[in-house]
Amino acid sequence: MTDETLFTKIINGAIPCDTVYEDEHTFAFRDINPGAPVHVLVVPKKPIARLTDAEPADAELLGRLLLTANKVAQMEGIAESGFRCVVNTNQDAGQTVWHLHVHVLGGRALQWPPG
Repeated sequence: MTDETLFTKIINGAIPCDTVYEDEHTFAFRDINPGAPVHVLVVPKKPIARLTDAEPADAELLGRLLLTANKVAQMEGIAESGFRCVVNTNQDAGQTVWHLHVHVLGGRALQWPPG
């Protein structure tokens, strides 16, 4: 049995995806069940199960996730009109894949609260 998450398999190329961006530390790809016209997931290449598992040593990586989310928003043409970054942590928040990820959502007016 492997400890690889679904997202680790995507990062490693074992599962195909629509890649939007990749660098040394992060990987961004389109969500297969989008909640908005633009819905991209930004994940760290280092597997961290959830935000509550991040440690002080991960501070730079956490910052890189948000910088990558911004880069994705620029690339997707939603930075000026507006976009939302969401990190679901644990089951009650809706986390279903145990690999930290940032949802970048945009391309339409988003409501608050989200529902």
